[in-house]
Amino acid sequence: MARRQVTNLVSGAIVLVLVAATVAVVLATRDGGQDSTAPATPAPAAPVLAVKIDNIAEARPATGLGSADVAYVEPVEGGLTRVLAVFSGERPPVIGPVRSARETDYDVLAQYGKPVFSYSGAAPPVVQALHTAPLADRIVNASPAEVPAAFYRDNSRAAPHNLFVHSEQLPAGDGPAPETVFPRGAAPAGGTPATEYKVNFAAASYEFRWSAGKWLIWVDGKPFTSTESGQLTAGTVIAQKVATHPATYAEETQTVTAPVAETIGTATATVLRDGQSFAATWSRPDAAAGTTFSVDGRPLPLAEGPVWILLTP
Repeated sequence: MARRQVTNLVSGAIVLVLVAATVAVVLATRDGGQDSTAPATPAPAAPVLAVKIDNIAEARPATGLGSADVAYVEPVEGGLTRVLAVFSGERPPVIGPVRSARETDYDVLAQYGKPVFSYSGAAPPVVQALHTAPLADRIVNASPAEVPAAFYRDNSRAAPHNLFVHSEQLPAGDGPAPETVFPRGAAPAGGTPATEYKVNFAAASYEFRWSAGKWLIWVDGKPFTSTESGQLTAGTVIAQKVATHPATYAEETQTVTAPVAETIGTATATVLRDGQSFAATWSRPDAAAGTTFSVDGRPLPLAEGPVWILLTP
């Protein structure tokens, strides 16, 4: 009799354990298979630094540009270009030559939360805008006016193409890592084999050649180099077609106005990755959103490695 009572007690305990386990599973999976009490995993963040880099012939080679996660080639006055380089994680110790900000930078930088923005002056309306809300709330200004000790001039080069910045002396920013802004992943079907691609601006040209699993970069017919890395390379190259409008003011001491690239909206793009070319569509609904790319309505993630985006009028 005592043995039967013990057996019944054990059986009852097992039933209670099974019921409790079942309830726990139901509660854990009720909200999409996740524990409803667990905190949501935040998007990866990084101390994002953006630096405006001169890239005309007199400014080459660059320094630190080989460490950029994302490099935007922006059209400026006279048909020339400048590079807005975005760094996260470990910064190269020296970056440059540093040049002036442009109105195009406003919306491009908005994708990166509140980054540090290092530049060397700008037209007065641009300087005022960068130091006034809402832009002043979205970036950390890091020009020589704010952190003069971080900058120095290389006397072996001619001014104004000789200003460099010690990145460790700049403040820290905060924002989504470039991998969050531009998701990485396998390429969809639909690409066309490609080994070379050229992008021409009015007074500058870029060429990309696929070699040993990466895109080698040329500018104006010569290898585009950075002192710390040699010839620059990319895992993904994007020629992003953009509308432009002229700024309402002249640049610094010049009498010409710069084109302002419009990076919010939707249009076509050519995306190069994995030795293939994709005829894509880009879309960005507002300043806070990242730019997405698609092929025939299917997401087009980017390849691992540096990303070069040419904002082509």
